[in-house]
Amino acid sequence: MFTGIVTDIGEIESLTPVAQGQLHRLRILCDYDQTTIADGASIANNGVCLTVVSSGVANGKTWFDVDAAAETLALTTAKDWKVGTKLNLERALKIGDELGGHIVAGHVDGIATIVSRENLPDMARITFRTSRDLAKFIATKGSITLDGVSLTVNTVSDVEFAVLIIPHTLSVTTLGASWQAGVEVNIEVDLMARYAARLSEMS
Repeated sequence: MFTGIVTDIGEIESLTPVAQGQLHRLRILCDYDQTTIADGASIANNGVCLTVVSSGVANGKTWFDVDAAAETLALTTAKDWKVGTKLNLERALKIGDELGGHIVAGHVDGIATIVSRENLPDMARITFRTSRDLAKFIATKGSITLDGVSLTVNTVSDVEFAVLIIPHTLSVTTLGASWQAGVEVNIEVDLMARYAARLSEMS
């Protein structure tokens, strides 16, 4: 489990397709202490929970390897990742950690596309469009995870929704310059909204 509070920005150093392209082995550079990264650990990469298969240090920089399987490549923006792609990283929660965002599973539901970006003084208002299947779980003032970042929904209109990005978030995540109109991002809807909808369907 995660909270959507990004703790580092990683960079893909290498990407190797294996199993006839059905699996990608990624090596990601980061600033985490390598001694704290165990094989089998979960790390969210742009909101996608991936399992560490190995890690090490080279040229003073920590690296870890993960595998992105066929379903991940089909359902998330991982299909477009390449060498040099910057990723929002978050380590898995430990018992006693501060819950600064909201409960995030790291199981991406799909993709949202940026419709527009309005740059405000030190902030940005960004509007997204997603599928109707996912839009029904999005509510004004509710929580949403986009590329691994916990955000609050400001407005909703049919299949479009907007979020307001504060200066701190712009400075410590990939949301700064890279989020422009036409860009696709990973979306994970709020777990509580999903369970509430399911209970409503069964009642």
